[in-house]
Amino acid sequence: MLCWIAVAPGLAWAAVRLPGLERGALVQAVAFTPYVAAWTLLPLVLALALRRWWPAAVAALTAVALVAVVAPRALPATQPATDGPTLRLLTANLLAGAGDAATLVRLVRDERVDVLAVQEFTPDAQADLDRLGLADLLPHRQLNAEVGTTGSGLYARFPLADVGTRRNAGFGFSQAYGTLAVPGAPPVRVESAHPAAPHAPSVVPDWRTDLTAQPPATPDGPLSILAGDFNATLDHALLRDLIATGYVDAADAVGAGLAGTWGPYDGDPIPPVTIDHVLVDRRIAVRAVRVSGLPGSDHRPVLAELRLPRA
Repeated sequence: MLCWIAVAPGLAWAAVRLPGLERGALVQAVAFTPYVAAWTLLPLVLALALRRWWPAAVAALTAVALVAVVAPRALPATQPATDGPTLRLLTANLLAGAGDAATLVRLVRDERVDVLAVQEFTPDAQADLDRLGLADLLPHRQLNAEVGTTGSGLYARFPLADVGTRRNAGFGFSQAYGTLAVPGAPPVRVESAHPAAPHAPSVVPDWRTDLTAQPPATPDGPLSILAGDFNATLDHALLRDLIATGYVDAADAVGAGLAGTWGPYDGDPIPPVTIDHVLVDRRIAVRAVRVSGLPGSDHRPVLAELRLPRA
């Protein structure tokens, strides 16, 4: 009985996660699947130690199933052969403008960032970034600074065309976008993504609406990149469906897909989860991904080094 009690939670978790059945409060829970996958090894060891073979068999199947969907995120994947220019993209959620502007500008300068996508972008944050010299580093921009958490911005080293801002129907988060003209590469559409957060079961419909409305990839058309705070992990079926339209998750592609990007980091006993992503067209090669700290924000910026196809 002890063995079956130990095996049951992992088995139930797999029954929700594998077919993508998360609903209501389970949407939040599924974000912690990597931790549960690691935990499922304990019931297996217990059942084997007690020589309870049927619970051990079920525990083994459960562990294998969950580890199989999580472990590839720590392994680099084969990249497309591209010989175009390098593009370095950074995305950062500023927590209603509280993220330290000096740290962000220093990241842009030191990492030679070509594109910066920001969420929860406020007028004060815009003023601070300009004062600290971001306009000199990334002079091209499409900005929608708003008080609170709904603002969005896109800064670039290269010219932006077809710019605009669209607003999600759920929480009203805005998403700045534009088409980047990188010398030697085809045009690349970039959007600062920020769907609603499923912080309570009552707002899960808003989360589903916003994630479903994210622009799909265009495998037979222009290149596209979505970068930002998706409020979803690779264990959420809706994000996997979006990626399946023709994107790859940059961190997942280089074996950095388990790096946590949201804590919170204020002392609460909640382990980090990976909800900030850079989704790139499958024709773009991912060279490296690094997660950094940003004082004042509960999110960690994600830097992706990409290799574009040649024009």
